[in-house]
Amino acid sequence: MLDRTQRDTAVPPKERRGCLFALSQPPLMIFLAVVGCLLLMASLHDLLML
Repeated sequence: MLDRTQRDTAVPPKERRGCLFALSQPPLMIFLAVVGCLLLMASLHDLLML
């Protein structure tokens, strides 16, 4: 007979969260969007106005 007591009572390991989980957070995405817009506006200003 197989001994299943250890496997049945074992706590599953915590789920590892990587970079995609961090990028899916709304505050980080808002920050990256603001920085991206500022860089885009600065580059367009350099290209068109100067």
